[in-house]
Amino acid sequence: MRRTVFHVLLVAVIAGSLGVSLMLRGDPAQPNRRVPTNMADSVAYDSFAPNPVFADGKTLQTPPAGSIARGYLPLHYQAGPEEAERAGKELSNPFAADPVVQLERGAAIYQSFCVVCHGAGGLGDGPVTRRGVPPPPSLLAENALQLSDGQMFHILTYGQNNMASYAAQISRDDRWRVILHVRSLQGKLATSQPSTPFGATSPETSEVQP
Repeated sequence: MRRTVFHVLLVAVIAGSLGVSLMLRGDPAQPNRRVPTNMADSVAYDSFAPNPVFADGKTLQTPPAGSIARGYLPLHYQAGPEEAERAGKELSNPFAADPVVQLERGAAIYQSFCVVCHGAGGLGDGPVTRRGVPPPPSLLAENALQLSDGQMFHILTYGQNNMASYAAQISRDDRWRVILHVRSLQGKLATSQPSTPFGATSPETSEVQP
């Protein structure tokens, strides 16, 4: 009995819903009713809309002098060997204390951006060197071994000689991580390389492109 009453009520509700839908059939020439309207009409000002709240009448305000965008900490260096040397004295690798957990990421970045010129082992024998591109100096050469982490970071950030800046391609933290990978290559292979590794040049013309 109860099940029969439930079925009758369910049929009545469905029939009533269909009847209301037919009665309230939308007019394609008219916009739909919106409840609530704030999801379609924002009460907030658009970025470039006029705004009477501010004295200059603009919604988008100029950042205060000296403000720093989140994730874009400034580097107070310029390009050039003197600035690279200064960076070498003032900067240190923030991941040096616990490099093991960062090496995997550093190796991945090296594979993506550096192998093409430097080769998997850092000898400067990447695939582009077999297509006519001058080989870069070996990362296992004496001049590369003598570079501090800060100097390598400066070179990655600002470029040097034939190497362009990688600051736009590689984040600040990943630049430090790839330096850890370069140090790993140097630690594993430096003792097994000849005294003048492939691509080695004088300090005056050397460059590192991690």
